[in-house]
Amino acid sequence: MSKRDFFKKIWSMCYLSTGGALAYGGLSIYNNNEKFYGDVLMPLIRYIDPETSHNLAVKALKYELIPKSKYVDDPVLKTSFFGKELSNPIGIAAGFDKQGEAVSGLKKIGFGIVEIGSVTPEPQSGNPKPRVFRLSEDEAIINRYGFNSSGHTQVLQNLEKIDAEKWHDSILGVNLGKNKDSLDATEDYIKGLKLFSTVADYLVINISSPNTAGLRELQKKDHLYQFLKGIVSARNSMETEKKPLLLLKLSPDLSNDEKNDIVNILNKKECKIDGLIISNTTLQRSNLTSTEFVEETGGLSGKPLKDISTNMIRDMYKLTKGKVPIIGVGGVSSGRDAFEKILAGATVVQLYSSFAYEGPPIVSRIKSELSECLLNDGYTCVNDAVGKEIATGNKKSGFFRFF
Repeated sequence: MSKRDFFKKIWSMCYLSTGGALAYGGLSIYNNNEKFYGDVLMPLIRYIDPETSHNLAVKALKYELIPKSKYVDDPVLKTSFFGKELSNPIGIAAGFDKQGEAVSGLKKIGFGIVEIGSVTPEPQSGNPKPRVFRLSEDEAIINRYGFNSSGHTQVLQNLEKIDAEKWHDSILGVNLGKNKDSLDATEDYIKGLKLFSTVADYLVINISSPNTAGLRELQKKDHLYQFLKGIVSARNSMETEKKPLLLLKLSPDLSNDEKNDIVNILNKKECKIDGLIISNTTLQRSNLTSTEFVEETGGLSGKPLKDISTNMIRDMYKLTKGKVPIIGVGGVSSGRDAFEKILAGATVVQLYSSFAYEGPPIVSRIKSELSECLLNDGYTCVNDAVGKEIATGNKKSGFFRFF
């Protein structure tokens, strides 16, 4: 065999191997193969800078390169939320699709709730890079994005492209933020309230991000009353047949006194909102295995936040006597995690960090596991399980007694 023929054969083998690997990868993605994602694709993605991989994931969903989920939601997952019947209670939290680019793609892979943002009135670049860090040993993320946003006008244009008729069994939320250099936070949120009320099912007042200086101070009772009063007044004065739903997103780092103060303010008619999102990222760094990046400033999300957020859901459900709907978010990576939050008082549940670590197959897996948890405990729908941990006085009821 000549040298030329030898190298020709080597080239052919490489060509066939590469083609076969690409074909296998494409087929695995098409079939939403969880093992392929877990063993091959996601470990490879972790070699890419986390912000770059985040942006690539958004683009893949924007252009609907990720195939539609083949999972059919079990009837037990049907959830009534703000008068709308959802096919499932699992949502993607704000922070993933910041500009409202990938909404349709996220719905296609199985989310029942898509929340975009945070969106600021004027475009801003956010904090300097690097600003996202993986804590792989803890399946956690630290971010200090700082409300990087395309601004109200661009995000509204993105959302106006959505086919609203396809959203009969799911809901869209817009998470609102303030510009870093804004002199009037209340006015920033009112602008968002008025602009997005026609395209969103609910709007989120996000005053709990740790990455915008002074933002969390708005949660303090000295500021919160006047702040919410102004926003609620603006909402109530809108000349629309249906007033937009307002939810308040809270920090998991609040003290018991601060939680009580917030509930006392929410009980006032002039500050009455429609729901809570519990919780945002935490500044706590306890019980972490990872040593790299733990000193980075920013909010921590992922598995270490799970119990912190669930405990806060339990506290706020009890303090509000179950009268204020709660979206539970923080550390959800399994159906069991979602079930815990529902039993603690959440009507629906969101995830983000676990999606970043495990990819699209996690959506179907969580729904399947949650369905099993509900049926094993004798529930016929999600709403029947909401807050049952409080009602029965058990921190772990039914299915969880065996763990």
